Amino acid sequence: MARADTYLQIRGHLAALTDEELEARFWELAQQVVDPLVELARTHTSPSIERSVLMRMGIDSPTCMAVAGECEKRGLLGHGAGQVVLHCSTTWGCPAPEAARRLAAGEGWDVALAKWGGTA
Repeated sequence: MARADTYLQIRGHLAALTDEELEARFWELAQQVVDPLVELARTHTSPSIERSVLMRMGIDSPTCMAVAGECEKRGLLGHGAGQVVLHCSTTWGCPAPEAARRLAAGEGWDVALAKWGGTA
């Protein structure tokens, strides 16, 4: 069975776009696809998932437990414990394991809270 080629008809709404406009349209559609996944990840994480992420960042298990627990207690777990550590690491100019150790010791939560809110 021969397929009727409808490509030229289907692409009609894109034909007048420049390369830059096509690229912008691509990223807009890609964002629409990803947005529900990001929301799902934000609302369906857990301390164990966040500890797993931290361990893959090279952080030892006791530190992971402390940081994930503090993130949960402070309402930051939905932002991701790894994201919190990464933000603090960047802000402080130190490696992620060092930032995690500082957070586990109770230092620097004001940096994360200033960015995302939460509770002190």
